[in-house]
Amino acid sequence: MTHPIMRRALSLAMAASTATAAAITLLPTSLAAQWSTAYEQFYLQAPHNWQFRSHYAYADRLFNAFDFGHAILYETMWRFPNAPVADLETRRYDQLTKQVLQKPPRLPLEEAAIEPMYARLAPEAKTMFDWAHLLHRQLYDVLADDRLDWAQRDNEVRRLIAYYRSRPDMAFSSKPKSMVLMQEQPYSLAFRLKYPKFNGLIWGYHWFQVGLYEPLMAGRNPAERHAGVRAATARFFQMLTDAPRSMPYQMPMTATVSPMFAERYPEAAIIFDNLHSMHDVVSDILANPSVPRDRKRTEIMLAASRFRDDTSYVMTEAAWRRMSEHMGVENMGGPAVGFGPILPTPSVTMGAVMQHDSTGAMTGFAHGGAASKAAADAHAGHGAPAAANASPSKAPAANDPHAGHQMPVSSPPSAASRYLHGSSADSAAVAALVTQFLTALGTGDSTTALRTLGNVQILERGTAEPLAEYRVRHLPADIAFARSSDVARIPRTVLVLGDVAYSTVTQTITGRYGKRPKGSAGAEVIVAERTGGGWRIAAVHWSSRRH
Repeated sequence: MTHPIMRRALSLAMAASTATAAAITLLPTSLAAQWSTAYEQFYLQAPHNWQFRSHYAYADRLFNAFDFGHAILYETMWRFPNAPVADLETRRYDQLTKQVLQKPPRLPLEEAAIEPMYARLAPEAKTMFDWAHLLHRQLYDVLADDRLDWAQRDNEVRRLIAYYRSRPDMAFSSKPKSMVLMQEQPYSLAFRLKYPKFNGLIWGYHWFQVGLYEPLMAGRNPAERHAGVRAATARFFQMLTDAPRSMPYQMPMTATVSPMFAERYPEAAIIFDNLHSMHDVVSDILANPSVPRDRKRTEIMLAASRFRDDTSYVMTEAAWRRMSEHMGVENMGGPAVGFGPILPTPSVTMGAVMQHDSTGAMTGFAHGGAASKAAADAHAGHGAPAAANASPSKAPAANDPHAGHQMPVSSPPSAASRYLHGSSADSAAVAALVTQFLTALGTGDSTTALRTLGNVQILERGTAEPLAEYRVRHLPADIAFARSSDVARIPRTVLVLGDVAYSTVTQTITGRYGKRPKGSAGAEVIVAERTGGGWRIAAVHWSSRRH
């Protein structure tokens, strides 16, 4: 059966093809005269191909959804330049976050079927993106192949990068490009200022794409790698809970989000930062009305050539690392492993544009500025276990006696709650499991609460805590907090991807804990795994901020 997204895409492609002649006559003469020799190329043959899809299908499918999101964005902006802002910020954004990401396609999509008119406008740029995305996928395969040791992985990465660079007509430069190329051109910033939610979603995509390398490298065994990938996946969904406030405020940089990967494979990390930077540039060119329609292709081609060459807007690797650090990981969605349960508080205002000197040091702001540190809820939330050799997260507030460990505190869902995407037996089972767990906490039933948990470890300020120890040290405080809380939730969403499921909801918490009043808004992401005994909770992320 054809995926519903693909059915719509194929319909769009057929409709576009029947109108090709008419469309070409409407194109400016300079554009219609362009002749492209761009052609695609497939995977480098290797035993590790498809390993990531085989072992981490729940994460792999999200990349298919990301491809759809990028394609529909460019197609919409090119075909409908005068469409209302809500067409992207609301209609398309909701389609992506409530449909495509919730039920992502099982296989990679042919983007030309989704963006037929944009693919005609800039086929060279499209193939550059496709070629770099293919490198992404093959590197995931290398790191996901448990049969390879690190020497073999290093050799395969070198082979893949050489294969990638064998197509200079499509390959991004492995020299770092300064932010001047991305955000100080005449057309720059148009997209992020006009479409802050959609821009945040794209940056969330990019955080996930570079971030997944880190748990694959940090995990010492398959179980730890799976735990890290699950945690990063849940963190991505957590970024969508309060858009655009909960999304990255700066473009995620690989050296900051995935420092282990960038240290071992700097050439690949730089290529991916250049890739993501060009995504922003194309969006700005298409979104900015000051670039005439008959010059959009010219500007995209100029930008593409600059991102391919090794001379335009180049900075040193040391400057690139310093620039990435000065941009602030807290402004990029946070690190991809070892993160705390609460989304990091950005240190800049939304939409801020930093400026840097030739050494990468920040010199000021071209737009926006530094933000005062927002007050976070003193009750620190909960996150999925990070890999054991990942760096520990910051300690939570000391005045919360049960903060810092990574199992949840919450009260039962309200009667008004309903479950989305819950028609399947799996969705209903996960929804029932979550309700059972939250109800048990709210009623003080520790036996039932523990019964819902799978084979998990709880991280207490960076130290792994066995479930038996959690039962003695923290569960009583969790129950006390839950019983003193009143929680109002929007309808819960349950997403099932094979043997892993994600339950997400936003909520408002009120009440008192001891003498301290509670009043916060936040999000809850519960990760469940299918076991021989049915679905069990593997991890919970709970983030909150004071009203």
